[in-house]
Amino acid sequence: AFANPDGFPFGQKKRTIMILFGPPGAGKGTHSPKIVEAKKIPSLSTGDMLRAAVAAGTDVGKQAKAIMESGGLVTDEIVIGIIKDASKG
Repeated sequence: AFANPDGFPFGQKKRTIMILFGPPGAGKGTHSPKIVEAKKIPSLSTGDMLRAAVAAGTDVGKQAKAIMESGGLVTDEIVIGIIKDASKG
């Protein structure tokens, strides 16, 4: 395969992927917009996706809402479902 001098195949660019981890209230939502602005990269927030799914009343959002209202933690399976739903739109 042919590659650019930087080692990436022609037509592809180097990507920056940054993941912020932390419990609720740790500051992920505070720092994310600053990073987006400084690095000019998009931000995807599973928390925002989760709240949107609950507000929209999607099937996965309804499952998440029931768990959250009972004080539980939303499972990885549900979060992955929310990400899949969000990536379709």
